[in-house]
Amino acid sequence: MRDLRIGALKMITTAWRMDRRKTVVSVILMVSGAVAAPALAAALAWMTGAVIAGDTAAAAWAGVSVAALAVAALTFGHFAHLAYFELSELAELDFAEQLITLSNGSAGIEHHERPEHADTLTVLQREARQFRVGLEALLTSAGLLLAVALTAVLLAKVNPWLLLLPLAAFPPLLTGRIAERISDRARTGTAEPTRVALNLFHLTTSARLAGELRVFRLAGELRGRHRTLWATATRGLVRAQLAATWVRAAGQIVFALAYVGAVLLVVRDAITGRRGVGDVVLVIALAAQVNQQVTTAVTLLQDLQRMAAAYRRLAGLTEVVTATGPSRPDQSPPDRLRDGITLRDVSFTYPGTGTPVLGEVNLKLPAGSTVAIVGENGAGKTTLVKLLCGFYQPTRGQVLADGVDLSRVPMPAWRERVAAGFQDFIRYEFPAGETVGVGDLPRAGDEAAILAALSRAQADDVLEQLDDGLRTQLGKTYADGAELSGGQWQKLALGRALMRSAPLLLVLDEPTSALDPQAEHALFEQYAEQARRVSAATGAITLFVSHRFSTVRMADLIIVVRDGRVVESGSHADLAASGGLYSELFALQARAYS
Repeated sequence: MRDLRIGALKMITTAWRMDRRKTVVSVILMVSGAVAAPALAAALAWMTGAVIAGDTAAAAWAGVSVAALAVAALTFGHFAHLAYFELSELAELDFAEQLITLSNGSAGIEHHERPEHADTLTVLQREARQFRVGLEALLTSAGLLLAVALTAVLLAKVNPWLLLLPLAAFPPLLTGRIAERISDRARTGTAEPTRVALNLFHLTTSARLAGELRVFRLAGELRGRHRTLWATATRGLVRAQLAATWVRAAGQIVFALAYVGAVLLVVRDAITGRRGVGDVVLVIALAAQVNQQVTTAVTLLQDLQRMAAAYRRLAGLTEVVTATGPSRPDQSPPDRLRDGITLRDVSFTYPGTGTPVLGEVNLKLPAGSTVAIVGENGAGKTTLVKLLCGFYQPTRGQVLADGVDLSRVPMPAWRERVAAGFQDFIRYEFPAGETVGVGDLPRAGDEAAILAALSRAQADDVLEQLDDGLRTQLGKTYADGAELSGGQWQKLALGRALMRSAPLLLVLDEPTSALDPQAEHALFEQYAEQARRVSAATGAITLFVSHRFSTVRMADLIIVVRDGRVVESGSHADLAASGGLYSELFALQARAYS
């Protein structure tokens, strides 16, 4: 019940925040429409009695009351719909914005990479579209409570024993709660296959991936996997719904028996002359309404529990996200690096796993240097990058920038001094200038800065092929959007990474994977020049990860990683002559290109 109260309070608070006038109108109309139904039963009883007694005036007034209450009962809910429908749309948007903020509002990315948190996000994304149902249920519940109270008063006047009839609603309500718990567990249990099935659906309907699917003839395979996963999720949900239906039916049977007993009781009183025909009409009408009230209450409870569960999940995920930030953010990043970045006894284990991916790493990245990280796949290169960018905090050890522990630096402040280009870059379907400019939001509209960044990324040729230059709309989501090749998208991403003019750390994690070796080599020569320029101003470190040794040899410092440990570090000349892992990998790649 606590979750239910919290969920209801959050829904009405959200509605009030969105639009107070529409909230008041919705509540008044929904409550009035709900109370009109038992009042209508009382008016019918009054009219019946007046007609039998031959009281024309009373019968006329009763008839007018019946008509007015019938109109209220039938139409007020529809008028309320006009108010709360728009209100719920705004509230759904607010809920979706909370999800977006939550998804991107943490210092780290743990909640994206842990399956249980990803499942929670999947459920919340689906539940975000249910706010209209939840808000309607909440408003209806307010009216229903008053209607039930009025119904109880009217029944008590006929026969106090009839007060037991509303009590018969408790078994259906109890079984309804149990049934919703069964359904909620099923939704959580099927979140993973649902999430994977949705991902497969995205893969099989993506225009960008259509070519590979055809070459490898994977459409049938992925469709089969999608069908299997969806069937697994559906079976779990169907089994839960069947179980929930039987549980609900048991509660409804209890109420049905009580309903029959109530009608027989008042009919007996009427036969013996203790009650009039109007009382029989009143009880029959009210008993039918009680039945409807119980059914409505069970349905409303399910909807309210569903939204309460969504808010509970949102609160739980909020705790996870807010717990991943720096514990003592009381330091500012240095204005410029004078010493460099130091990793001291750094070990790291991904949350939810027991195997360290980095162990006892000790490194010094000198200020103003270009640093390359090399190693085989899975060696720990990207994990090092994640730690330097602050996506995770080390499990043990420290990452220091000029002696300042990054765990004590607010991550937004550190990120303002970091620029990055990743292999898994985003294809922002914005105008071309914005696609690059968002790399430095304060200068996102500065065409001179954007052109300079594109020049540093050697992406001028991409701009030349766009009909409207920086104003060209990109992406096939738009009817007139320009589609680019993978290499062209990557060059724009590189331009975005080079938008910030004074970073302390420039990270390039496989940023040229879509380019040929010659283009990559030319780009890294440009990066080296860029690094010298920026390092003179801020002491910035340029860190890049690449599998091409013809590129990394240009770095001042090369770090070789294997099995989560730094096994070698030094210049290309020193490492090539050492006969170690770097020398071996360099020789293998050189032979491949010879």
